[in-house]
Amino acid sequence: MATEQEKLREAQFLGLISLLANSALQQLGKVISPVTGKVEINLEAAKLTIDWLAMLQEKTNGNLTDQEKQVLSSYVSNLQLNYVDVKKMEDEKKQPS
Repeated sequence: MATEQEKLREAQFLGLISLLANSALQQLGKVISPVTGKVEINLEAAKLTIDWLAMLQEKTNGNLTDQEKQVLSSYVSNLQLNYVDVKKMEDEKKQPS
């Protein structure tokens, strides 16, 4: 059974990866910026944030609860797929018609 400290650490970890994932979604233009109130796309920043989550996934391998592992894996794969979609759309916009 998990101690209160372990439960707190799990909640903090899930909060951290949720914060990063939400930042990536905002950078991908999937969420309105709370600062500007606009949809903004910053693929370079999104890639960096997604790479950070993937690095956390790699570095914490074997040291996560099942829930932490599942949530992190879901975020990483979901964000990677969204990145590819947005990148493709942005590249198509740059193509001369």
